[in-house]
Amino acid sequence: MKDLKIIWMWIVLGFGGLTLAHDDPSKHEHKHLSMNLNNLKNAFKVRNKEIVNKLNIVEENQVLMEEILASAQGRSEMFDSDIPGYTSTEKEATDAKERSKRQVDQEDIRNALCQDKNAGEFFRLVAGPTHCRDVVSCTDAGLQAIRCPPGLAFDLGKQTCEWRRQVTDCNTKSRPKLALPLFNTEEPICERGELACGDGQCLPRTFFCDDKADCVDGSDENLCDSRNDPNRADECDPNQCRLPECYCSVTGREIPGGLEPESVPQMIVLTFDDAININNFEIFQNLLDGRLKNPNGCDIKATFFVSHRYNNYSMAQEMHRRGHEMASHSITHDNEEKYWDNGTRENWEAEIGGARDLLVRWGNIPPEDIYGSRAPLLRLGGNRQFSALERAGFVYDSSMVAPLSNPPFWPYPLAFAAPHRCHGNFQNCPTRSHTVMEMVMNEFDPREEPGDNDEQVAGCAMLDSCSSIRSSDILYNVLTHNFIRHYEQNRAPMGIFLHAAWLKKQPEMLDALQFWLDEVLSTYNDVYLVTMSQVLAWMQSPVDSRDAASFPAWKQKCTLLDTEDTCLVSNNCPLASPVLRGAQRLQTCNTCPAYYPWINDVEGAGQAGY
Repeated sequence: MKDLKIIWMWIVLGFGGLTLAHDDPSKHEHKHLSMNLNNLKNAFKVRNKEIVNKLNIVEENQVLMEEILASAQGRSEMFDSDIPGYTSTEKEATDAKERSKRQVDQEDIRNALCQDKNAGEFFRLVAGPTHCRDVVSCTDAGLQAIRCPPGLAFDLGKQTCEWRRQVTDCNTKSRPKLALPLFNTEEPICERGELACGDGQCLPRTFFCDDKADCVDGSDENLCDSRNDPNRADECDPNQCRLPECYCSVTGREIPGGLEPESVPQMIVLTFDDAININNFEIFQNLLDGRLKNPNGCDIKATFFVSHRYNNYSMAQEMHRRGHEMASHSITHDNEEKYWDNGTRENWEAEIGGARDLLVRWGNIPPEDIYGSRAPLLRLGGNRQFSALERAGFVYDSSMVAPLSNPPFWPYPLAFAAPHRCHGNFQNCPTRSHTVMEMVMNEFDPREEPGDNDEQVAGCAMLDSCSSIRSSDILYNVLTHNFIRHYEQNRAPMGIFLHAAWLKKQPEMLDALQFWLDEVLSTYNDVYLVTMSQVLAWMQSPVDSRDAASFPAWKQKCTLLDTEDTCLVSNNCPLASPVLRGAQRLQTCNTCPAYYPWINDVEGAGQAGY
């Protein structure tokens, strides 16, 4: 057993704030919304034993498998190429005739196709644009066939269906077969503390899965998921990880402190990604104007994951003054997924740590108030990303998505293995032990009410990415359904993860969100909208719903009037940049810098760079 690392960098929170009487909700006239809360609760209870954690398989997959079998009986077109200029060889024609002489089953096809393929990896039988939707994979149970939906094609590099115009490898049948290390052999090949490369070369165990190829054949970096990394984090051990110093659970779904669900205050975490500026500040003003109150009399709170470019630091400073939490969302917010997938530890630290430093320098936010981060595009950088967060002193991350499941997951420490599979398109989840808490993003169920137990559902991490939410009524119903999923089960914190641009583009969605929040807070006396650090504070020292109203960490900056405004003048600074084209603008309550601040140049001295 490895030495137990420090699990949790517990947050030290002051106990300021005033206790105010809970205001009676004002009466408003609203249009009729279709979902009745009590009916939904009853409907959910009937089905809440079924865990929704299924892969959404397209019905055409079976059709594809039948076509493969038929082709193997002598119809060779499925195994030929439709690339212009491609012609069958005499040997291929002979092989086709031989196939027609006998019956061929799936096992025959699997043996023929899988000899030179990576286990579990999808590949094409036909190269070219006509069959770019169709792939198969070699598994222990046999061949698995997938046909992407119309309009999509299969991206071999990402190993997932993508928009057709984004797929560039239709003329490639498979990725090159990777050499794999020899982890499991009948007789030991190497000395204790060493492991064997694919060619038999022995290297220290620590060399494997460290993002640097040390084996001559590169096999030390080719089997590095959470199940195979030889240096992976241990499973949660509740006997070693105990409150108040540490908390984890084997399933990830157990309530801290062993409280019964009905006695746990239901926490809702409202977050916004990207820059705060004139384009969205009015939305925050309307939604977080102090009218909506928690049961303890304090204003509802939100968490902002702030990216640097286009950010108005005067506005960020104001939102922090009102008691909302600022967190890091990078400096550049580069829109290329590979930039984040392949980012080095140094680049992650410069991006995420640098964005925090910019909030401190130009937003005048105390560094001890910035606890967390979220990766742009929710693209994970594996152990490199989380080593960077650890080295930069972040308490939590909120980038990992948990697949839709009932009950949902509680936040967990990455000092231990994550309690759910790595979820998302070709994601690079951490496998090692890191002293960072994961404020996991539980997927939303996009349905308006519980469905049949056998219904296959694909969840969505960001609420504004749920394509089924096309009206304010649907939004209200989806929010209600997901609230009941949390409230009637283990009361894991319910996340409402948004981009403000979605609310600005569709004002009716903002109205529906405000109405729903008002209704929930008026109906329940144990529901609190809190920041992510306030969730962690409760997890460290759990209290039941009766004592939640006086919980000190939830009384800080209770109302927007509790903290004095120290921004005397907001300066709009037109600045040049040695990296970016054109003039840039920086809005800050401080004196303008000489140049636009950027990576490795927090002060704006004109020395920015990657």
